[in-house]
Amino acid sequence: MSSEASEAKRWLRNVWYQAGWSDEVTAEARLVRTILDEPILFHRDGEQLFALLDRCPHRFAPLSEGRFQDGIVTCPYHGLAFDGTGACARNPHGPVTSAMRARAYPVLERHSAIWVWMGDPQLADPNLLPNLSFIDETPPNARIRFYMPTKANYELLTDNILDLSHTDYIHPSSLGGIMTGAKARSWEEGASVVAEWISLDCEPPPAFKAMVPTGGADMWTEVRWYPPALMVLGTSAMKAGVPRTPQDEAYTLHNMTPETASSTHYFACATRRFLIDDQSFTEYLTAALKHAFDFEDKSMLEKQQARIGDADFWDLKPILLPVDAAAVRARRKLAKLITNDDPAALQWPRTEAIEERQA
Repeated sequence: MSSEASEAKRWLRNVWYQAGWSDEVTAEARLVRTILDEPILFHRDGEQLFALLDRCPHRFAPLSEGRFQDGIVTCPYHGLAFDGTGACARNPHGPVTSAMRARAYPVLERHSAIWVWMGDPQLADPNLLPNLSFIDETPPNARIRFYMPTKANYELLTDNILDLSHTDYIHPSSLGGIMTGAKARSWEEGASVVAEWISLDCEPPPAFKAMVPTGGADMWTEVRWYPPALMVLGTSAMKAGVPRTPQDEAYTLHNMTPETASSTHYFACATRRFLIDDQSFTEYLTAALKHAFDFEDKSMLEKQQARIGDADFWDLKPILLPVDAAAVRARRKLAKLITNDDPAALQWPRTEAIEERQA
């Protein structure tokens, strides 16, 4: 296989990738973010959002360094101008031809985020974006949002969320203490992988003490993985013996967008359906999550990547433990999806089916 063909098989392309949060791009502020090794320029004309390869097709200068006016970006090097579709709007050196195009990407705004389609534009289907309506249903004051660029491969970050036994060792003062001994299982639903942990009548981790301040707690945790690396983590902490309801649940988006083979854009948005107006709890939880993400997870993941280097994960022959079951399922499923890269294979469970099972 040629190196070019090999590169093409590195990523799942016919899928939506999160590029950022909607408020990162305004009429005055542009965003350049490298995704799957491709630098992409995001800019607006009024409410309309555009995404172009940040590389002029003439001499490959960065378009982001150019002038922006009325949805047109003018290259700073030789003055060629391009509209949001990538078509050349002006050529000061002669006639405009159909070959004068900058690469444009399908782009979507949903759930307060910007999404970009990295594959065949003809296959870009908004319905292939998983349902993250829990973000929209949560008042902004109860959302805790993060962006954590991490110098590690995105599948290592996926492993980290699909195996939460690590919280007992990496996050002992905030999120850990119950996962290693929890009743755990994992399974597949269509293109998704689901992992679940249940701990009954346990001492709740410090971050959950506000929900169960005294006595034992029944803890439920679920991670639902959507390829290539979008995960929704659901949790609840109830007084032992008290059944949970949807209002007792909290959901967090963990979304890993590959920048390069060894660096990742990590987006997270924590939401909850309880203590909505408790600002002190929001501040406490924000500090706890920031410490866990920035100083514990990120540090370990980057050290893992340094030890792995450029080696293939499976070539290193990792020892596999029962706690790795969900992560291994996801890695193997993703490898098959990348080989075919067929959007028809991305069949999500019906939203109502998920709600029925969680009830």
